[in-house]
Amino acid sequence: MSQATHRVQLQRGYVLHQRPFRDSSLIVEVFTREYGRLTLFAHGVRGSRTRFALLQPFRSLLLSWSGRGEAPSLAAAEDAESALPLPASQLMSGFYLNELLLKLLTRADPHPQLFDLYQTTLAALREQAIAEAALRLFEARLLELIGYGLNLAAEADTGEPVRAEAYYYFRPGVHGFVVAEPSAPGAIAGQVLQELARGGLKGETQLRQARALMRSALDHCLEGRELATRSLARDLAGYPNKRRRV
Repeated sequence: MSQATHRVQLQRGYVLHQRPFRDSSLIVEVFTREYGRLTLFAHGVRGSRTRFALLQPFRSLLLSWSGRGEAPSLAAAEDAESALPLPASQLMSGFYLNELLLKLLTRADPHPQLFDLYQTTLAALREQAIAEAALRLFEARLLELIGYGLNLAAEADTGEPVRAEAYYYFRPGVHGFVVAEPSAPGAIAGQVLQELARGGLKGETQLRQARALMRSALDHCLEGRELATRSLARDLAGYPNKRRRV
């Protein structure tokens, strides 16, 4: 007996990535609020005139699709709301968010809280003064929501509350923290852990330590898989007057 065709109408979503398929079609990776990360086939869209011209990253869309199996066909796409495009200086950060979702989310696993956070983070990237703090908060909440959350509240070896005046090492195996000497390489201030938990990171020192921490935590989850956006950011950093960090 053949599997019934499944039809979904007007779901909130974002394009994470797209690539050509055959002569005139696209394979589109999307992140939707109610259905999670999905792969959709957009047929006959590659050309100067297409009904799917809205399939652009960072654009809030209403998506409709139908089909059988794990890669249904995209039927329609329309704007969900109007929003300013990301500033050119924040495009790398936006693509970094998308790559994290592609690498770390399981297909067809809904994460409505993460979807809402993604929208909030895109809005923060448009407010460039708070962009980096928003990235660190997104990373921490992403790990929490997929089951790899950092224990920012307690010391891993003693169970005591993290102290603002103390310094800590990150221990990847338990996603926790043990006490370190203040001058030790890689030591993270307890205040940084507290501010990350509250979403209140501020100042270059806190942001630098939080960035190093989240990189270690994400690297552990990625299990050696390279992020293309990081590699590109390193390349861009070699050019004069170019400063890209993700």
